[in-house]
Amino acid sequence: MSATTKRVLLAKPRGYCAGVDRAVITVEQALETYGPPVYVRKEIVHNKHVVETLRDRGAIFVDEADEVPEGALVVFSAHGVSPAVHEQAAERNLRTIDATCPLVTKVHFEAKRFAKDDYDILLIGHEGHEEVEGTAGEAPDHVQLVDTAEDVDKVVVRDPSKVIWLSQTTLSVDETLERVDQLRERFPDLQNPPSDDICYATSNRQTAVKAMAPQCELVIVVGSQNSSNSKRLVEVALQAGANASYLVDFAKEVDESWLDGVTTVGVTSGASVPDILVMDLVAWLAERGYGEVEEITTAEEKVTFSLPAELRKARKAAAN
Repeated sequence: MSATTKRVLLAKPRGYCAGVDRAVITVEQALETYGPPVYVRKEIVHNKHVVETLRDRGAIFVDEADEVPEGALVVFSAHGVSPAVHEQAAERNLRTIDATCPLVTKVHFEAKRFAKDDYDILLIGHEGHEEVEGTAGEAPDHVQLVDTAEDVDKVVVRDPSKVIWLSQTTLSVDETLERVDQLRERFPDLQNPPSDDICYATSNRQTAVKAMAPQCELVIVVGSQNSSNSKRLVEVALQAGANASYLVDFAKEVDESWLDGVTTVGVTSGASVPDILVMDLVAWLAERGYGEVEEITTAEEKVTFSLPAELRKARKAAAN
């Protein structure tokens, strides 16, 4: 390949993970099974295109369960909710379908289990993120959020020998381990969770970007600004050697000046992004001379999750 050949390196895995796929299909099938409107608490997944598409089909997105009319159907998003939200829904006689990602549910179980054993739980995550609020809500008296390095110094525990860390599933693997190391300096007996909390898809997408970024002057990540895992991919690309990296929802948001002097563009997408948006970007780049596309594959994903039990039952009943 000559030095002037413009090319695109396409990360694989990228885009939809099993938890997002399950959550989006849950809303689509709820609309088919029950008919619109179907209420959804918060964005089902953090992606503008997905939310707008589902809204067009009859989904109504609300911030809290108390905005849903009494007795109506509400879907809980992939990020999970606290027990208080389930109670609020029960008080309003709402029919609920819980589309929480099973990997988030696993962290909820860990929080409950260690709270029951009276541990102090240090939850590494981003303040205000829905997933963090849901996990912390499982054991509010035992969980302390650790977001920044400054937060590490503020942690107060009752018994330094009974401390465990858990994490938001969509963080940067490296950033999380850095925070764990800082916590362990303060609490040498800090225990690790029984299994890795960072989700396989988050980890895989970051690994693919790390493999690709050193060859790229520019990495474009398709994803929304409120998507934690998408924003982390931008950071990972820069740390791994890309000269520049940007987050866009759609190809039309790319600033053509980003391409000045760029031979190799890396392209990837967050775990809540449908691949059609990535292909739109690849086509946009091809129109500007980046016609050669090479996929950089670091893992094959075969994980799938079954749909929520409430929906499976309803569809089975409808079919009979």
